[in-house]
Amino acid sequence: MAGVVHIDWYSTVLRQEQFAIEVAYVAPLALRYGATQYAVHRSRDDRYKIMQMAWFETKQDWYRYWDGIEMIEFRRRNLGHYQIPITYVWYDELVAGALGPEVQAEPEPEPEPTAPAPPAIA
Repeated sequence: MAGVVHIDWYSTVLRQEQFAIEVAYVAPLALRYGATQYAVHRSRDDRYKIMQMAWFETKQDWYRYWDGIEMIEFRRRNLGHYQIPITYVWYDELVAGALGPEVQAEPEPEPEPTAPAPPAIA
């Protein structure tokens, strides 16, 4: 069953800006391992918290990505820039939706004022 993996990164003090850039750089690599999409979000309430998400058809594809050479190297290179343990959770996707691109419609013209009807003569 298709699912999404949430990886909760928590960067160390004064490293959040650079680490967020590094996570954003490595996230698209999931597409090489069968991911259908990816996203990286940073909390507005806690600037050290970064959530990486990747959508996979199977858990095996996820593990190929997570245990792949690029992610092992990423974790090694950034050791000390994030807190351990790294937690990730697989969620089964039950439903998803989105709005398509917004289409700019031409505004309807203002209605022309009409003269009031003459009073009826009895």
